[in-house]
Amino acid sequence: MAMDMAMATISHTHTRLTTHHQLLTALSSSTTLSHLKQIHTQILHYNSNNNEHSNNTLLSKLVLSICTLSSSSSSLHYALSVFSQIPNPQTHLSNKLLRHLSRSPFPEKTLFLYQKLRTIDASTLDRFSFPPLLKAVSKVCAFNHGLEIHGLASKLGLVSDPFIETGLIAMYASCRRIMDARLLFDKMSHPDAIAWNTIIDGYCQNGHYDDALRLFEDMKSSNLKPDSFILCTVLSACGHAGNLSYGRTIHEFVKDKGLAIDSHLQSALINMYANCGAMELAREIYDGLSLKNMIVSTAMLSGYAKLGMVKGARFIFDQMVEKDLVCWSAMISGYAESDLPQEALKLFNEMLQQRIEPDHITMLSVISACSHVGALVQAKWIHTYADRNGFGRSLSVNNALIDMYAKCGNLVKAREVFENIPRKNVISWSSIINAFAMHGNADSAIKLFHRMNEENIMPNDVTFIGVLYACSHAGLVEEGQKLYSSMINEHGISPTLEHYGCMVDLYCRANNLKKAMELIETMPFTPNIIIWGSLMSACQVHGEVELGEFAAKRLLELEPDHDGALVVLSNIYAKEKRWNDVGLIRKSMSYKGISKEKASSRIEMNNEVHMFMMADRYHKQSDEIYEKLDEVVGRLKLVGYKPSTSGILIDLEEEDKKDLVLWHSEKLAVCYGLISRRKESCIRIVKNLRICEDCHSFMKLVSKVYEIDIVVRDRTRFHHCSGGSCSCRDYW
Repeated sequence: MAMDMAMATISHTHTRLTTHHQLLTALSSSTTLSHLKQIHTQILHYNSNNNEHSNNTLLSKLVLSICTLSSSSSSLHYALSVFSQIPNPQTHLSNKLLRHLSRSPFPEKTLFLYQKLRTIDASTLDRFSFPPLLKAVSKVCAFNHGLEIHGLASKLGLVSDPFIETGLIAMYASCRRIMDARLLFDKMSHPDAIAWNTIIDGYCQNGHYDDALRLFEDMKSSNLKPDSFILCTVLSACGHAGNLSYGRTIHEFVKDKGLAIDSHLQSALINMYANCGAMELAREIYDGLSLKNMIVSTAMLSGYAKLGMVKGARFIFDQMVEKDLVCWSAMISGYAESDLPQEALKLFNEMLQQRIEPDHITMLSVISACSHVGALVQAKWIHTYADRNGFGRSLSVNNALIDMYAKCGNLVKAREVFENIPRKNVISWSSIINAFAMHGNADSAIKLFHRMNEENIMPNDVTFIGVLYACSHAGLVEEGQKLYSSMINEHGISPTLEHYGCMVDLYCRANNLKKAMELIETMPFTPNIIIWGSLMSACQVHGEVELGEFAAKRLLELEPDHDGALVVLSNIYAKEKRWNDVGLIRKSMSYKGISKEKASSRIEMNNEVHMFMMADRYHKQSDEIYEKLDEVVGRLKLVGYKPSTSGILIDLEEEDKKDLVLWHSEKLAVCYGLISRRKESCIRIVKNLRICEDCHSFMKLVSKVYEIDIVVRDRTRFHHCSGGSCSCRDYW
């Protein structure tokens, strides 16, 4: 009988161990989350009949298997849920989970686990727990959590641990407390290369590039040999500071010490020279490389792109055998920022055809490009693509979409995107306020501003630029003055040059040039070309020759080759029939090779963007377009249209002036729109310069006679023409 019981016990033990082993094996071999959930069910059934240690081992393995398999938000939530079922989790398991969460796309979950562990028992945390915790705090800038974790490390007597010290330095630097980071660094008895790199990088993060370079000198004095990581950081500081001489010194230091120059250091050198505008030196390094890998080529490409040298960037791009997302994004961004948005969108489509998935940075560049083009059909496609591919949850992408729709002339869609954002930030509010401002809808912009305050979102300096811009373009002088005062007195925001520019523009547009001049004379900043330009343009509009001449000359002192100032000054003289002065300016421009920016207009029709210049004959349907123009002019004259030549300030016969004004690019674009539209109820045009008075009257009358809405986006704002009137109320 006793022998039978012993054999039964041995048999039971053997079965339990086999099942435990099978579950562990199953966990190790699982490849899907659903499979792990099935095993979880078996573990729960198994656990009801076995000891706590065995149960904890299986649940611990399950937690780590979930984390290894996926880093999605739902997976990490599931892992934390399983972890909470372990009554006394071992410290090494907690640390593994903390490390995984801190490296995941959702580092804030690390802090959630930290709070959970504190409620269980603070002793579950050891010196290996703090580096991942501090890394997570750094990533999400959770400064209050960082202070608490620092306090706990002090209480446990762990702050002298070099890994924790370095983590604390990184945390304070990331949370914009660089002086606190420096105090901690100075207390370290023997900082190693990682600590030096952390504090130098911290200064760079906070924009203190000169301090970073001085600290590097201190490091060299300490006889600690800098590694490639530190050298890359220092070269980055040189690039941001534009300190070419120090950057070259570092380059010489690397060569003199015979340090190995790996691909990262090569890229850092190229980036430094490019950021300092010394592309010939960057190219010298690049051309001297026998093997041009993808990292170095991308650095060279980015350097050209950032400086607007897109031909050089594209040459490098086309030479690259392998291309990753970073180099595609750099090239797309280069086109978008160099006013070549169509090229950016074309390259984005090529990238998708290569089956390369974009990231947030790529999408922001593409959205920016679409904003520049002003093509609504493309904008809607990009929005759909963003939503289908998971970018719709990104706040930065949604904020960019607001701006995109606004610049493509669709305020309804811009408002829709804004209202659908679950948690709006100050950028969201500023974007929608600026959207209504650029469309001349000052009332809505101001209402949104007040609603923002009611929802306890503090406006920033950019918000006020938007709302002041709205007042300026609607002639709301009193309202603008009140908002300007509230910015200073209620919100404690000191006016920047941009705010002064808005106020000068507000007074200029309202023909209160005396007030504008008083503000310019009393502001604590030296007026820039934008402020003098506002005054100069207003003087041209309101016929203030003497003051306009003064403003133009001040602007030309700042930028002698400013084509706009020279043209306006020429126009001021032309209005006064001072043809000799006009001739001198034109002669000077010709001698210096300065030409007036040519007016152009874009229109999107049938999924294609068409460009027109003044008196354009290059379009394949130009004959039809000019026939339509004759027809339109004839019909408009029946309702009182008379071509105005007041804007043609060159010495020509009146009939020649009338021909010129009728051939303006936006008139050709709208005529193409009239012959090409199918069921569209709106024609949308983007012009690179300010619309002239005659074209403005022309668009209003076309909207009435042809019963179609016309939206014109010019250099400064939108004009919505419908039924013979414009949204700007003839104030622009």
